[in-house]
Amino acid sequence: MGTATFLYKSDPVRGRQWAEVFGRRAPGIDFRIWPDIGDPAQVRFLAAWEPPPNLAERFPNLEVLFSSGAGVDQFDFAALPPDLPVVRMVEPGIVQGMVEYVTHAALGLHRDMPRYRRQQQEGQWRPLPVRPAGERRVGVLGLGSLGQAVLAQLVGLGFDCAGWSRSRHALEGVECHAGADELPAFLARTDILVCLLPLTESTRGFLDARLFSMLPSGAGLVHVGRGPQLIDADLLAALASGQIGDAVLDVTDPEPLPPAHAFWRHPNIQLTPHIASVTQPLSAAEVVLDNLRRFEDGEPMLGLVDRARGY
Repeated sequence: MGTATFLYKSDPVRGRQWAEVFGRRAPGIDFRIWPDIGDPAQVRFLAAWEPPPNLAERFPNLEVLFSSGAGVDQFDFAALPPDLPVVRMVEPGIVQGMVEYVTHAALGLHRDMPRYRRQQQEGQWRPLPVRPAGERRVGVLGLGSLGQAVLAQLVGLGFDCAGWSRSRHALEGVECHAGADELPAFLARTDILVCLLPLTESTRGFLDARLFSMLPSGAGLVHVGRGPQLIDADLLAALASGQIGDAVLDVTDPEPLPPAHAFWRHPNIQLTPHIASVTQPLSAAEVVLDNLRRFEDGEPMLGLVDRARGY
């Protein structure tokens, strides 16, 4: 790779961990952490959560833009050079973190933990009927790498699992649905709905009153996609009517929520600060290095974004 510069523009603490991996595995690459960019003409690769403006003018020889996280919805694609490959982060730490979080949330809803917490606050000792996992229907919106890994774990726990995405998939032990025409049937058979959709114009506001109305009464919601996919007022109305029983939210719009927002103190909402899945610096750097090798060898990079789809 010659004297190519790899520029990292994200959390500098993580960046120093990346630097250690690059120094050990790829000493021929000039690894730099923003704002120490060196010679702009030597910057061929950029990893960023939010890239700087005017990329084409600032780095005329940039060849690949890597997202430092799993999503790319924070990128303004209209401002990026049209032919610049964009690669989202696909690494084991992100996948494992999401599997852990969703499994914990789904099991909590399945075993009525939110209701037990409310009973504890009210001083009530009241056992609830226990249903086996095979009688609880879990549905996952989004069948990318995260959705598939989550479903594999939930299938292993014995849940009756289904998945939905825009395109057709076939997953062992999972009832797969595809496209708008099959969404109502998917929702009708889902007791616990997990949202793992990427944020695109077609998924913005996806979790709305109409969608909630197609779920069985009292269904649970686990939202780990992106905040703008949820219509807050529609969720509050669905909780008030009992159409949604309990919700676990890891993403909101905005983040963080304003102090007066109703979600903070709602008894049927469990809120976490976007921590379900966090990039692990060491494994992330290894994945990026593998993608650099793929790029140099003319092989497809893992996580390459289809701009037409937005993910």
